[in-house]
Amino acid sequence: MTRTHTKSSGNVFADLGFAPAEVQELTAKSVLIEAIADTIAGRELTQATAAKLCRTDQPTLSKVLRGRMESVTIDRLAAWLTALGHSVEIRVGPARARPGRLVAARAR
Repeated sequence: MTRTHTKSSGNVFADLGFAPAEVQELTAKSVLIEAIADTIAGRELTQATAAKLCRTDQPTLSKVLRGRMESVTIDRLAAWLTALGHSVEIRVGPARARPGRLVAARAR
């Protein structure tokens, strides 16, 4: 049996064939969700307690933490992070060398 491998582009959403705009949105959501999950774990919160802090219900939070991104917007994720004690910054600037893009990164 011959196995073939395709080298990753470095972005799973791009590799799965999503359109460039969707790749940017899904990547941004992933960064925000990872920050939420890390905060919940770091503060040793239960999902129920975290959901109350975020003013949502535990099933919705659980679904998002498991990767169901279609049910949540970037602004809602940002609101959850703020409720969990984080600062969320959105910057707008001129596009360089290519059309506008959405970039999400975590401060370390």
